[in-house]
Amino acid sequence: MAIQISTALAIYFVIWWIALFLTLPFGVRSQHEDGVGAPGTDPGAPVLTRMRGKLIWTTIISAVIYGIGIAAYHAGYLSIERLSRLMGMPF
Repeated sequence: MAIQISTALAIYFVIWWIALFLTLPFGVRSQHEDGVGAPGTDPGAPVLTRMRGKLIWTTIISAVIYGIGIAAYHAGYLSIERLSRLMGMPF
């Protein structure tokens, strides 16, 4: 069974969004840790977020996870019937 483009994009977007929240904390240093900060700002605010790199890493990680999932789906290891049997639910 082929996956429709809209379904594939929706699955990829969900994986990408989850991967984004996984990569956000890496490499962030707070103003308190660096000892710098503007007056009146929260000491826990990040000094440098490095969002470009995080977005690139998020895209790479989600593409790998999506590729593994699609390969498993096409190989027959991942299907609704198989997942329902593993969970003990009738389908």
